[in-house]
Parts: sequence; structure tokens; C-alpha cells
Amino acid sequence: MEFKHTPVMLKECIEGLKIKENGIYVDGTLGGAGHSKEIAKRLSDKGLLIGIDRDEEALKAAKTNLDQFHNIKYVQDNHDNIKRILEDLEIEQVDGILLDLGVSSYQLDEKNRGFSYLGENQLDMRMDKSQQLTAQKVINTYSEEKLAEIIYQYGEDKFSRQISRNICEYRKNKEIQTTKQLVEIIERSIPKSKQNDGHPAKRTFQAIRIEVNNEIEPLYNTVKDCIDCLKKQGRLCIITFHSLEDRAVKNAMLDAKGKCICPSDLPYCVCGAKTLGKIITKKPIIATEQEQEHNSRSKSAKLRIFEKL
Repeated sequence: MEFKHTPVMLKECIEGLKIKENGIYVDGTLGGAGHSKEIAKRLSDKGLLIGIDRDEEALKAAKTNLDQFHNIKYVQDNHDNIKRILEDLEIEQVDGILLDLGVSSYQLDEKNRGFSYLGENQLDMRMDKSQQLTAQKVINTYSEEKLAEIIYQYGEDKFSRQISRNICEYRKNKEIQTTKQLVEIIERSIPKSKQNDGHPAKRTFQAIRIEVNNEIEPLYNTVKDCIDCLKKQGRLCIITFHSLEDRAVKNAMLDAKGKCICPSDLPYCVCGAKTLGKIITKKPIIATEQEQEHNSRSKSAKLRIFEKL
């Protein structure tokens, strides 16, 4: 299987958060709780970890993994709602926030969720199973043009138009209900000579998942909201796996850092530029060669860190 249970860049994330034993920390993408377990180990009884995930089943699995810790609050919600979540918990600001974006190893392992292109399962891909939009609806109701746009933009697949055309041709006669049906359509859409960069369905599955769960569009504002929720010297660590994710995170951090546009010969700033903090990572941190060798998920991962001032 392509993804492993090992949390990506665990050491780098823990170091990046600069954990205080009595602090309040948020894991906004709890998943299997790999990162959270290491955070919880470093907290005293006075410390608090808030674990957020929109996937009810992932939360249940995380609770089992973290059953030895008692200073954790579990919240089924979307990290995009970080301000409201903290408000509901009557917490004004926190010492650190971690976001490990994308699909979790737990979700990929649950084959019946339809995230994986391996096997034959219902086309679902919802992180929150209470939402209405599913992969099956996207595949069977979106126009050919819109499907091509999603597959190209979110999957960066140069065969997006051919894949979209073949999806629409197939569904004229029969609804596409399973991952296997979709995989077979994708495989027929890409020349055999070009199917040498991993599984041919990898990019399309990624694109459909991003669309179903609206993973990119709110991200810029989410980063800004997270920074607002930090205490002074609080840290925000975000791992991305997609160029569009990384761009949104980078731009939000740059805007939060602020930039003086005054002429260089002025003795002080008059443009009113404000800064919320500093970017710790001038360039994103990537996984070590050793980690990339043992955990294939880490190959495309980038970690960016921001500190509130």
C-alpha cells in the first residue's frame, strides 16, 4: 500500500511546535493520532491537547490510540472552523497548532471509504460522512468540462480531458458506482507508454477527493484564522502534499508576516505595515532521504512554520 501509518516529519513537527508542558495545543487533523501521541507525551496534567477531525471513525480510532492520556478534548469538526471550535471550548488562544493536510493513513486503510484506487469499493471519499457531496455524485453529475478542470487543477494530470471525456461516455449507459469502474476508465484513457509514474489513477483520485472535501479553497483563510488563535510566541506547523495547498499556506503566512513598502531611504516605516509574526521556515522543510525511503507519503510533503509575535 502507498501510505504508511508513520506520521510524516514527526520529529520536525514536534521541534517546530516548541511544546511547553503546560501549554494548549491543537491537532487540527487528528487522523490516526500519530502526531498527537507525541504532543500528549510532552504535556503535563495542566497541559491540554485538542484533537479535531471531521471523520467520526477516525476520531474513534484516535481515542483508542490515545487512551492512556486524559488531558485531551476530542472535537468532530473541520479545522477550517478553528475560531468557532475554540470559542465553543471557551479557549481564547493556544500555544500551538498542527495541520497535516490531505487524506490520512487511517482513511486510506478503510477501503470501503473509496479513497483508495486499490480494490473495488463504493465511490465515496467523504471525510465527513454526514455531508451530501460524494465522489459518486461528482463523477456522475459534473459536466465534462468541469471534471476536466478539476482533474487538471487538483490532480495535475495532463490527460484530464481524455479521462473526463471517457467518464462522460461511460456514464451515458451506466452509472459509475465503484472505484474499480473509475480505475478501469482512467487506465483506458492514458496511453500505456505514459503509465510509468505510479498508479495511473493516482492523480484523478486525488483530484476528486480534494473536490469532494473542499480541501483547497478555504485554506488561505484557515491559515490566517489559526495565526489569529495563537498566543504570543505560539507556533503554527502545516504539512502540505499538493502544490496548491503549499501555495495557499505560503501566501497566507507571507501576508501575516506583512511587508513594509516604504522607500528604503526613509528612517522609519510610514506605510502602516503590520506584522503578526515571523516565518520560521524561509524554505519549506522536506522529509529526510531516510524517511522518504520508508514512508512514501513523505515524498511530496512540505512543512512550513509560523511564529506569532
